[in-house]
Amino acid sequence: MILGGIQLKLTIKDTAKTYLANRIDTTKNLFLATDDGSNKYSKVGGSCAIGDKFQIVATSKQDNDYRIPVDNNQGLHLFTSVGERTFLGSGLTLDFSHNALVLKDDSGILDGAVSVQDADQVLNQTDAEQTAEQKALSQQIC
Repeated sequence: MILGGIQLKLTIKDTAKTYLANRIDTTKNLFLATDDGSNKYSKVGGSCAIGDKFQIVATSKQDNDYRIPVDNNQGLHLFTSVGERTFLGSGLTLDFSHNALVLKDDSGILDGAVSVQDADQVLNQTDAEQTAEQKALSQQIC
């Protein structure tokens, strides 16, 4: 999709694709989403994180909020939303460096530690598992 005359493109380095493939099913729909408390997929965040924490979310479902296709060199079914699009410039790349996914654009590093989650697995968590995870993540919220 072209927004403001610019098609959203992401170069995914082979090392990043391998990292993703070892953690999620990359044949699912993948969403490039912020992880700042601003959307249904975000588990962490806070006012200090707005627009500078990202995640790749895998799901077998479609989501009308995440309908902007992100053209990529690895052939992944990757989408983002209008809200996330605000933070993404030209020259997007996803790399794996220093044991973390790194999202960059022409302006520099957007996130040096992009997280990965399988939204389908989250839906299958028990209440006790969700509570334990929220407690652990509460230490990361600013």
